[in-house]
Amino acid sequence: MLPDPLCDGFGRDVRYLRVSVTDRCDLRCSYCMKEDVTFLPRNQVLSLEELDRLCSAFVSLGVRKLRVTGGEPLVRRNILSFFAAMGAHLRAGRLDELTLTTNGTQLARHAQALAACGVKRVNVSLDTLQAEKYTRLTRFGRIGQVFDGIAAAQAAGLRVKLNAMALKGVNDDEIFALTDWAAAQGCDLTFIELMPMGDIPAGTRLDQFWPLDDVRAHLETRFRLIDSGLNTGGPARYVTVAETGQRIGFISPLSHNFCNSCNRVRLTCKGELYTCLGQEGSTDLRPILRAGVEGEALAREIRAAIARKPAGHAFGYGPCAVAGQMARGMNHTGG
Repeated sequence: MLPDPLCDGFGRDVRYLRVSVTDRCDLRCSYCMKEDVTFLPRNQVLSLEELDRLCSAFVSLGVRKLRVTGGEPLVRRNILSFFAAMGAHLRAGRLDELTLTTNGTQLARHAQALAACGVKRVNVSLDTLQAEKYTRLTRFGRIGQVFDGIAAAQAAGLRVKLNAMALKGVNDDEIFALTDWAAAQGCDLTFIELMPMGDIPAGTRLDQFWPLDDVRAHLETRFRLIDSGLNTGGPARYVTVAETGQRIGFISPLSHNFCNSCNRVRLTCKGELYTCLGQEGSTDLRPILRAGVEGEALAREIRAAIARKPAGHAFGYGPCAVAGQMARGMNHTGG
């Protein structure tokens, strides 16, 4: 018998779970975290077995899409055992899609194994094509590792979508280059508005914020963009580039919010369930999980949290809004 839909108080069925499996990362992207960031004590992070139990509970309640995030998920030791456990839900028909968001640095080592677990596509963060700028932006990353990871993923049969943060004064001179390179690699490309989150001074974000309406207008000086009705289950609005046939997505949580159709919730590596990252408050599922709560009792806790999902987010670049949003942190929530 199918479970009752996992429904919030506004009639939205929650079918999409983003789960952060670690707060750790092998890069220190300047728009995401401080160079000297302090990571969580290991005893505060859910074990892979606990993540399996919790994600499996969400799947049993009707979640059909699971995206694994971090930090950088592929730096977590034995993470492929978690992908294998979630892959079992795919094979049983309980899950429609298992995907991954990664910075790509570890992808060359793991691409074949991810494909064997049932992963069909990955999102790779790539904000620049320039090696020196990449190292400066990530503080010590090597862009060649990312290029190798993309090639390995495609060789393993994975579809690759590139995610590029739109950063005024940082990569605004590369919008055409990123678009051309993505087309040449056979990759879709999504531009993302900078969100006022993470442990970064508010003024930095305000200076770098570039509305995606402006990005699109810039692209349209060279390309003809055709609006698309494509819906991949996420927040992106897609267009097709007439000249290349590639898809370009725009994720714009500030200038065009997508709250009325939001079917997503996020689970942090600490076991905190955020039904909306643009609002204060989360439900801490770690204590009940570690108390051995299972089955219907765990399902009731999850349903009660989902019922409190707010109507919409409150992202903004005013001083008060930034203070609250920064405190939640990007990397700890799968940003």
